[in-house]
Amino acid sequence: MLRILTLSAFLLWSCNPKAQDSPKTDELKVEFPLPKKLKEVSGIVLSQDKNTIWAIEDQGNKNVVYGLDMQGKLVTDVLVENAENNDWEDITKDGQGNIYIGDFGNNDNMRQNLAILKLDLKDASQKTTKAIQTTKFHYEGQTEFPPKKSNWLYDCEAFVEMNGNFYLFTKNRSKGFDGTFLVFQVPNKEGDFEAKLIGKLKLDGKYSDAAITSAAVSSTNDKIVLLTHKNIHVLSGFTADNFNTSKIEKITLNHDSQKEAVVFLDDKTLLIADEKDKSTGGNVYRFEFNPQAK
Repeated sequence: MLRILTLSAFLLWSCNPKAQDSPKTDELKVEFPLPKKLKEVSGIVLSQDKNTIWAIEDQGNKNVVYGLDMQGKLVTDVLVENAENNDWEDITKDGQGNIYIGDFGNNDNMRQNLAILKLDLKDASQKTTKAIQTTKFHYEGQTEFPPKKSNWLYDCEAFVEMNGNFYLFTKNRSKGFDGTFLVFQVPNKEGDFEAKLIGKLKLDGKYSDAAITSAAVSSTNDKIVLLTHKNIHVLSGFTADNFNTSKIEKITLNHDSQKEAVVFLDDKTLLIADEKDKSTGGNVYRFEFNPQAK
């Protein structure tokens, strides 16, 4: 009898499109607590040898990249000598292991000094580094600084690098939030560019479900994870110049905190970090997942 009930429940679940789009998970597993000085982590990335986690903080914090070992111990503070932390919101790397900081936090949609910084950052023995390439950009379609509050789509806390281009995923701060976000492409070069709009998509849910705070790309460049406070959203089926073809799989984390950073440890494992508040957060979590085939 129990087998019959279990099979019936499974069949009912598998016929429910929402359930297929939003499989639930066990709670995140704490990998380690972040060092005390990292209270406002805004991005993490792995070194090419996967021995160091590089972490940054956002506006109001130092122009420093923090190096952690894989047990969470702080092993180095690397000062970026020639760059200010206007609002560092994410950190990523390219296929060769070069590290980039996204200085594009834009809460009020009025910044006109948006930039991505390439760092001369090689290993955890460094105490200083420099930005050796500055990619300045402005968004295609933004003509007012700020635009009307119903069109506050130009904040950004999430990007990845793929095959010579940066891909930026904006954070919706519009009045009447509906989960819409924009995808922009910027060449990975020194210069000042118009970010090309290559996608307009929508995530389900309210602000904590659907406001994007970080992004990471798989080693095969065919899946991109977008992080929110409550969920991850896995994009697939996109092309280099068109994200409107993307399929989106929402995975509920069953955990609500100010999650601000995500990176692939391997193609089925994520590390996720959240900010510290009075009673929660301030951790790096391990999350095992298996995206649905698309």
